[in-house]
Amino acid sequence: MITIRVLHRDETEKMRQLDRTEVVRTGYRQAGREIVSMDVEWDSAGWRDGDGEHSFGRIIRFARTLLDLDGTAFGAFDGDRLVGIAVYRPDLSEGMSQLGLLHVSNGYRRQGIAARLYEEVLALAHADGVDRLYVSATPSESAVGFYLSRGFRPTDTPDPELLEKEPDDIHLIAEL
Repeated sequence: MITIRVLHRDETEKMRQLDRTEVVRTGYRQAGREIVSMDVEWDSAGWRDGDGEHSFGRIIRFARTLLDLDGTAFGAFDGDRLVGIAVYRPDLSEGMSQLGLLHVSNGYRRQGIAARLYEEVLALAHADGVDRLYVSATPSESAVGFYLSRGFRPTDTPDPELLEKEPDDIHLIAEL
């Protein structure tokens, strides 16, 4: 049974338990408000040890940065094992919060865990009284499809800071 609870800053090291491996055959690129589909071979390996690109060190630092911005993390647990995480940032800009991170481990996907984590984030956004929720999504079919199915739409005015950090991501906003 999967349980969802707040994940405290000192527990972010548990992110080392997440398995990000995925076979991706459909990817996207963004052109304004249009999302263009592409055939790809983006087989992603697991996060590596260390601090470089696609490393546990980098993703843990990213989560902690969001938490330091008054963010909240939710963890999905199978017993003591972290199998999913969502991190919410309340104040991206006026009236807009951010779903800064949402990930479910390989082997646990397509079981509703991402939806449950998203619902926790959505409840916080509603409680904060924001009008919009922003996400910079990995340009894979699974990630983009998940967000589109929840009412997110591509924006032609991406957040400049996030666009600079994640220029290949698909930048989406949901009206709440």
